[in-house]
Amino acid sequence: MQDGEVIIERRGTAGVIRLNRPRALNSLTLPMIRAITEALQAFAGDSEVASVVAMGEGERGFCAGGDIRALHESARAGDGLAASFWREEFRLNHLIASYPKPYVALMDGITMGGGVGLSSHGRHRIVTERTRLAMPETGIGYVPDVGATWLLPRSPGQAGTWLGLTGLDIGAADSIHARLADLQIASSRLGAVIDALSTLPRGSSSGDVDAVLQALSESPGESRLRQNAATIDRAFRFNSVEEILAALAGEEGDFAAETRRVLLTRSPTSLKLALRLLRAGRGSASLAECLGRELGACLQMLDNPDFFEGIRAAVIDKDRNPKWSPASVEAVQAATIEHFLKPAEPPLSL
Repeated sequence: MQDGEVIIERRGTAGVIRLNRPRALNSLTLPMIRAITEALQAFAGDSEVASVVAMGEGERGFCAGGDIRALHESARAGDGLAASFWREEFRLNHLIASYPKPYVALMDGITMGGGVGLSSHGRHRIVTERTRLAMPETGIGYVPDVGATWLLPRSPGQAGTWLGLTGLDIGAADSIHARLADLQIASSRLGAVIDALSTLPRGSSSGDVDAVLQALSESPGESRLRQNAATIDRAFRFNSVEEILAALAGEEGDFAAETRRVLLTRSPTSLKLALRLLRAGRGSASLAECLGRELGACLQMLDNPDFFEGIRAAVIDKDRNPKWSPASVEAVQAATIEHFLKPAEPPLSL
């Protein structure tokens, strides 16, 4: 496939998947998810393919996530597209996590939401000096999904909780610190990565791929999350958003003050639900368990006023001034959060 929203090609022994919506920062549509899934399945069964590379077209981003405008319209129309999108996207995330061949994600530029799902579940996660990674869902009245509630609790300390609740973007060094990426390679050398992978012999191992990537890698520099780890761990160790906010208020320094300010702009309902899902993910035995729980929450989001309001403010009216309901974390009822934890029907099949 050489045109369309996903470009599939073979370069030597490398199977290459190129997301091709650069003007939309390669945000995902349902046909794209299906095309990627089909390509991965075909490459898995092709003895000529030694490794698979996922990348984004254009210089601005690998993938900015799902097409939230389309999800918003589907939810309004009640046409079922949003539910189908999440089910097939989550199956794709699980496929990537269990992929039988070396899977290399080139996370160049913006890598958010669904873009994290396409990359951080993979075996070889490459960031560049241009990477801006985030799970920004609490800012649009949604929650971290695509298996983030499996990934983020496995970051060091409470770094994943900070990422999941604030929704702030991070660079290469922080992505590696948070265990969402492995190596930094300069964006100018990504072509060399593909060239080198394309010459690997059939049947090459992940160790062989690692050797190629390590040879082209560079130091990512200092991690801001690592530098502020003590503050993050003290403030985000609690199991309620109210306690986290109170702890941040008691911390000294600009980092804590800015973190608290950001949290107060996020959907209170999303914050409470995200924290609940992250804590549940910490005790989960598998990615599949987390994806199933996330799907249940996503389906309930179709009736959540904050989901519509957040997308309105972010991508429709673009006033960046959402009016959350309720407007404070104290006003969010426990029963509301329990409602979001209803199992998906039918359950997610993987």
